[in-house]
Amino acid sequence: MQLPDLNLLIALDALLEEGSVVGAAQRMHLSAPAMSRTLARIRDTLGDPVLVKIGRRMVPTPRALLLRDQVRDSVAGAVRLLQPEREVDLATLERHFDVHANDTFTGSFGAALLERVRREAPRCVLRFQPESDTEAHVVLEGKTDLYISAMRPMGPDVHVQQLFTTTFVGLARDDHPIFDDEITPQRFASYDHVSVSRRGRTAGPIDVALQALGLQRTVSLVVPSFHSGVFALGSSSMIVSLPEHVAAAAEQLGIRVRSFAIPIPLETIVVIQAWHPRWQSDPAHRWLRRAVREVCGAH
Repeated sequence: MQLPDLNLLIALDALLEEGSVVGAAQRMHLSAPAMSRTLARIRDTLGDPVLVKIGRRMVPTPRALLLRDQVRDSVAGAVRLLQPEREVDLATLERHFDVHANDTFTGSFGAALLERVRREAPRCVLRFQPESDTEAHVVLEGKTDLYISAMRPMGPDVHVQQLFTTTFVGLARDDHPIFDDEITPQRFASYDHVSVSRRGRTAGPIDVALQALGLQRTVSLVVPSFHSGVFALGSSSMIVSLPEHVAAAAEQLGIRVRSFAIPIPLETIVVIQAWHPRWQSDPAHRWLRRAVREVCGAH
């Protein structure tokens, strides 16, 4: 069986990335006519036009769109395979690391992680991205370096590593009347609550656990993030429920708040970091994953 010309794979990757024959030719240090001939060979091999001209632009065909990620991963894998493994020089490394994480992580660990990055890799930039409704795709498509969140299904090919476990606690102003007596489920439910939800929800696992005891709480305020929930307490008699490490960070900042154990059974939260397979063997990415894990472990 005659083997295919693998140079066509590299050329196809350049064409799909650049979206033009001229751009791909410059990227591969070829003349435009030579790249045009290569595109003709690719078309003949695939039995598909790959790029079609619409007006003054070259647009990928549906087949090309389906192949784009696979081609990119194949070329990246081949490049890594043919390069000798070496340790990364962190002192001279220049790279932007994109991390998708919510405010509970950035508020509790962001400063410590940034200090670690600045100390060991001073030319690198740490860029936190907020959560969004399409967050699962950023990992599956390799568009982010790390995705940090509570454990959830991530797909069979995504690499996942546990960072730590946490649980929800209650938080109220330090002289709140709830601290005047034993905190029972009845007393916990009797005060107005702040609900934290990016989607505006007023009910969650706490309400399910209270209903099992024949109790119901009143949610008077809904905020989009845990830190806004902390500052929303003010001098009110409201209570907010949030991860234990977020409550600890709020208390350490000197805010006049106090945490307490929620007197109902709630599941432990497992916080993970996840990444696309293409980053698995990258030395700089391995360093970043190790730094995140050690920062969380120290906390």
